Amino acid sequence: MELFDRFCPAAPYWTVPWNEIEEAFSWIRRLSGVIQDPVHHAEGDVAIHTRMACEALAALPEWRARPAEERTRLFATVLFHDVAKPDCTAIDADGRVTAHGHSRRGELLTRRILWELGVPRPWREHVAALVRHHQVPFWALERPDLDPIAFRVSLLARNDDLVLLARADILGRICADLDDVLSNIDLFQQYCAERSCLDVPRRFASDHARFQYFRTPGRDPEYAAYDDTAFTVTVMSGLPGSGKDTWIAKHRDGLPVVSLDAFRAQLRVKPGGDQGPVVAAAQQAAREHLRAKRSFVWNATNVTRQLRDQCIGLVAAYGGRVELVAVEAPPQVVAARNAARPHPVPQAVIDRLAAKAETPDVTEAHAVTFVDSTGDR
Repeated sequence: MELFDRFCPAAPYWTVPWNEIEEAFSWIRRLSGVIQDPVHHAEGDVAIHTRMACEALAALPEWRARPAEERTRLFATVLFHDVAKPDCTAIDADGRVTAHGHSRRGELLTRRILWELGVPRPWREHVAALVRHHQVPFWALERPDLDPIAFRVSLLARNDDLVLLARADILGRICADLDDVLSNIDLFQQYCAERSCLDVPRRFASDHARFQYFRTPGRDPEYAAYDDTAFTVTVMSGLPGSGKDTWIAKHRDGLPVVSLDAFRAQLRVKPGGDQGPVVAAAQQAAREHLRAKRSFVWNATNVTRQLRDQCIGLVAAYGGRVELVAVEAPPQVVAARNAARPHPVPQAVIDRLAAKAETPDVTEAHAVTFVDSTGDR
């Protein structure tokens, strides 16, 4: 990725140009002065830790041996791994410094920044997934849900990348339990290798087997679930102005469409108003198609996994096949299209949606289609 190539350490000195990085990125500058738990981060604030983690990554022989493109992507991931700590850091009632939720929020912030920078979706989502899970290898073997986490990372990014990120993270600290955590990271690496998901995507018997595995806690990942789906529901996802309606007209012409925009107009509900009646009306219309085992399109923004699951769970309950279609365009294109609408969505609403957007992935559906609608009219 050219944007980060010039900052990525290279032979023969493998030097991290920290001053240039701080000058280039405002989201790095805001890390300076953010305090951390002195027990696990005695090195100082988040900016100091991030610089030390970058230097630790640059010193790892296994990172230096990677192809240049992979080195750059991993280096960018280390730059981003604590990007949300300024928003999550607090001091609890006992005087302890905490940063609860910084991995989850860091994924969202990383995605938003890289989208605004024009970074291609596969590269962006790889980095965002690693940021989301960067603490998993530290205590992985204590988690009863490790399989679905490790499998999901293998499908969105790579677990061997997650291992290198975790090593750089812990080596970029001054903490008492360094050796114990490094040992845990090694165990996580071995675990992923044994589960056939270290440097390759986890394989499933079919897309239906994968879909059912991630929807059914405790399911055997080797189970070849019988596919009895008889119809398909296309669930759209994308910001207002991303191009969902245009895609539907071109690729799903003739299918019934359950559209939240249409119900908003019918019920006279503004985009920033109470969406409860709109969602209820859409679900009622969807159930009519589902009871008839009729394929249709569910058209809504659906920018979060939770919102999508309300649609997907209903379709799954009726035995339908789910195809997610994720439509996106650059911020300036979204803004221009929205402004050209007869009734534009308030920019504040779009900003809120963009801030919490989660790109659909293959753990949610039978299939995911990604659409860059930049050239569509």
